[in-house]
Amino acid sequence: MAHPGEHQPSPDLGLGTRAVLVPIKAFHEAKGRLDRALTGPERADLARSMASRVLEAAAPLPVAVVCDDNDVADWARVRGALVVWEPGRGLNGAVEAGVDHLRAGGVVQVTVSHADLPMASGLATVGLGAGITLVPDRYGNGTNVIALPSDAGFRFSYGPGSFARHRAEAERLGLPVRILDLPDLAWDVDEPADLVPVAVRGTSTP
Repeated sequence: MAHPGEHQPSPDLGLGTRAVLVPIKAFHEAKGRLDRALTGPERADLARSMASRVLEAAAPLPVAVVCDDNDVADWARVRGALVVWEPGRGLNGAVEAGVDHLRAGGVVQVTVSHADLPMASGLATVGLGAGITLVPDRYGNGTNVIALPSDAGFRFSYGPGSFARHRAEAERLGLPVRILDLPDLAWDVDEPADLVPVAVRGTSTP
């Protein structure tokens, strides 16, 4: 029997040749490092708000959300996103499975975006270049957005220092690499201090 949140595979997802993939963990488990500044419900609201901004920033491209939480799956469907159900895979495994799922459904080019980008904009334009496009975080350490051909066989390696690893992986595959410095996509939220500039910018994020 299928899990309540599970999307059954289809030979044609009807998404077109380009799509945005967003991995989202359970909202109530997100942003634990903000526990000194926000309560549990506030952290969940923040995670939900940032994820909403990312989905809006994907327009006009269709969005797939890879997750293993029913609340996230229901939230994504209400916003018109395809749900790719991948429990117990971890971030890297879930993203790789999500890209494979989209490729099997006819998607040729995938833009993978983290969900914790409170000022996200213009995701649809990131993947317009050839080869692989990387958008690092503002420290040049993590990788907030990756656009790539769905059949590239790219091995994702998120975590501290991921930008260097992802750049090396693109070079290993022999694909052109494009690095974009995009402030709205470079700003992610992990620590309490990350929230201050967001509030100054006047976004809807707490």
